[in-house]
Amino acid sequence: MILSALIAVLAVGGFAAWISERWHPNAPRWTAIATLALEALLAASQFSGNHAAETPLPGRSAAWLAEVDLPWIPRFGIGFHLATDGLSQLLIALTILLGSMAASCSWTEIGKRTGFFYFNLLACLAGTVGVFLAVDLFLFFLFWEVMIIPMYFLISIWGHENRTYAAIKFVIFTQVSSLLMLLSIIVLVLVNYHRSGAFSFDYFALLNVPLAPDLADWLMLGFLIAFTVKLPAVPFHTWLPDAHTQAPTGGSVILAGVLLKTGAYGLLRFVIPLFPDAAHRFAPIAMTLGAVSVLYAAMMAYAQSDIKRLVAYTSVSHMGFVLLGVFSWNLLAIQGAVVTMLAHGLSAGALFMVAGFLQQRLHSREFGDMGGLWQAVPRLSSFMLFFVMATLGLPGLGNFVGEFLVLLGAFKVNPIVTSVAAFALILAPVYALVIIQKACHGPWQNRQPLTDCGFRELASLGVLVFVSVWLGLHPQSVLDVSAPALRQTVLYLNAREP
Repeated sequence: MILSALIAVLAVGGFAAWISERWHPNAPRWTAIATLALEALLAASQFSGNHAAETPLPGRSAAWLAEVDLPWIPRFGIGFHLATDGLSQLLIALTILLGSMAASCSWTEIGKRTGFFYFNLLACLAGTVGVFLAVDLFLFFLFWEVMIIPMYFLISIWGHENRTYAAIKFVIFTQVSSLLMLLSIIVLVLVNYHRSGAFSFDYFALLNVPLAPDLADWLMLGFLIAFTVKLPAVPFHTWLPDAHTQAPTGGSVILAGVLLKTGAYGLLRFVIPLFPDAAHRFAPIAMTLGAVSVLYAAMMAYAQSDIKRLVAYTSVSHMGFVLLGVFSWNLLAIQGAVVTMLAHGLSAGALFMVAGFLQQRLHSREFGDMGGLWQAVPRLSSFMLFFVMATLGLPGLGNFVGEFLVLLGAFKVNPIVTSVAAFALILAPVYALVIIQKACHGPWQNRQPLTDCGFRELASLGVLVFVSVWLGLHPQSVLDVSAPALRQTVLYLNAREP
């Protein structure tokens, strides 16, 4: 029952953080940290136990390591069905790590309604973990919605000057696309009902439902649009820069590091296995959209004067690599997409933390109010330099490994689209130099002395540095964990390549 506990601990911890504010203003912060520490212990015990056993679940492929299947609404074939494999385990580990970073960087930034803030933070994480575990499509949709609502409150209550506009735009984009996915789920269940005579929302029961080509295309698009909006990919990306810019630092860390990964996870878990033929037909268009996202977002990043908005566009660019890798339909590119998801979560989350720390000190996100930070805050500037280098794909760090594998795998499938996407390797150093040149070098714009990184900030960013270097130098450990699940995904492609 550890899988259920992974969700329950975050949900209960969120309510405890909310209530604890009545007794002491700092209680919600410590409650959130304790909750995430317990969550990490549960995840570690579940992860180590699965790999020690190495026995497949009855009736499942060897990729699935643990399962909870309880009746919920049997009349409609809805169950509380959770299962985990290497892919979901890696993303849950990333969620816990970045959740801890979000709680840490919000320690002094959030000064009002702290209990409700940490409740929403932990509720968002609970919904995200549920998304990574649910293998009942109704349950998956429920967690998908649970994940969205707390993020709306995080942006609209604790965000910056245009927070209401950004929060409403975020909800409109995600809710409209989610309704398309819900419609596709219902139609898929009804088709299966007419074939089998029984209602079922179970993922494994819906894997091999025969569909007419036209119907499969439309149902696949319903899922695909929902996931590419959350990814996001061009042209569904416009909500992301506004949401990132206006969100509090902790919200930006969760949004960039975790919530965007649910879109990529959905492509790997649902779009390809449920609709392999339709996804195969759509693959050239998806790869083209991925290449366009990579280049367009990189160019837009160069044009930004707001540091958070710049980092937001780099996220769109990196998620373009993920889309390109997923629809390349070979194991090498898909593994590269997974490594890119993890590495981007670390580097983008860290850059949003740095941007938040700077905004607390300078009360501005504009490059025009920066300059000469290397003299004023050398430790914080060093972290900025490290994670900017990680973002542009410096060899030895995780981003390089992921992007290299994606390009290597995608080139075998579509050399032209891959070559176009590779131009991002030229554009990435350009926007990276913009950050370093405008923020760290030149004369010190603000003559007032600034406080450099304290112990809490050093520890938080130091952990992300360590994990980024470890991922870059030892990627095989991650590839070994994800390989069984990704091989299972490739099997659904029927040994065909676009």
